[in-house]
Amino acid sequence: MELSSDDMRPVINRLKRARGQLNGIIDMLEEGRDCEEVVTQIAAVSKALDRAGFTVVAAGMRQCLTAEDQLDTSKMEKLFLSLA
Repeated sequence: MELSSDDMRPVINRLKRARGQLNGIIDMLEEGRDCEEVVTQIAAVSKALDRAGFTVVAAGMRQCLTAEDQLDTSKMEKLFLSLA
């Protein structure tokens, strides 16, 4: 299943922001910043990645439900659970 670029634009933007945050975390670690600040930023990146993944799975499910093809529920479940 191929996802439409229109559906994935917000996901791409979210991942680009997460990439910037991740670069910031690396800088923080190299600078020896406070542990609490670093962990807070790691949690934010983790949440952004989770949301991106769930958005991709949801878009795939929507696409499968509207397509003529049969929805492969076991495959979608596996994808969903891989994010858990």
